[in-house]
Amino acid sequence: MANTLFEKKDESFACANCGRQVAPLGYSSRNHCPFCLFSLHVDVNPGDRSSDCYGEMGPAAVTVSGKKGFVITHKCLKCGFARNNKSQKDDDINLLIKLSNPYNI
Repeated sequence: MANTLFEKKDESFACANCGRQVAPLGYSSRNHCPFCLFSLHVDVNPGDRSSDCYGEMGPAAVTVSGKKGFVITHKCLKCGFARNNKSQKDDDINLLIKLSNPYNI
C-alpha cells in the first residue's frame, strides 16, 4: 500500500548551511545536502512543502539500520521539530560515520 502522505520532490537547491549547489537525486526525493547533511524544515509531511517554519535542520544523530543503512535524524534549529531521513548514496560517508559514533571527541 502506498504512503499517501508522501509527495515526491526531487529538486536542485543551494544549501542554506554550506551554500553548495545540490543536484536532484534522480531516483528518489532529495531532502538534505549530501555535503554537510543539513536540511530545511519545509515539509509537514514528506514532500508537501507546507511548513511555515523554514528553519535549518541540522544532523542531530546518525544511526545504522540493517535494512536502510545510515539514518539521519534532522532536528530543526528554529522550532525543534525532528524527523528521520534515510541517507543517500552520494552523502559524505566520512561525515555519516563521524556522526554515527557517539564517542566522537
